[in-house]
Amino acid sequence: MESLLLPVVDEDGAPFWEYAARGELRVQACAAPDCGRLRFPPRPCCPHCTSFESEWRAMSGRGRIWSYVVPHPPLLPAYAAQAPYNAVVVELADAPHIRLVGNVVSGPDAPLNSVDPGRLWIGASVKAVFAPASPDLTVVRWQLER
Repeated sequence: MESLLLPVVDEDGAPFWEYAARGELRVQACAAPDCGRLRFPPRPCCPHCTSFESEWRAMSGRGRIWSYVVPHPPLLPAYAAQAPYNAVVVELADAPHIRLVGNVVSGPDAPLNSVDPGRLWIGASVKAVFAPASPDLTVVRWQLER
């Protein structure tokens, strides 16, 4: 069976994935004393002040569904086997201008189709969970908060 698509880990984003492997959701921030703004996706230079100094700040892991879709066929074979599943854009509670893409699942190791799409709605509260996607990569997924 074909495997699911995995993110490409680059030098700028590597810390994001290292923290995810530890069960932490962190976002890159400018470390310049007069800036400090969060940025995502990670990049070498702050788009606000052009500083090359950065740090990784812990987030609460909470957010809300900003947008979502339930893909329809034709799908790649690995995804067709899990249909219907969802793809969501989550706006972080700690940083509403930061949005992450993922899937809402019933638990960290649950399949992509583990949540009935009828339970999803724009504004639904979610929390981050961390799932091994390969031996070398842990991805951020989301669970509905009750």
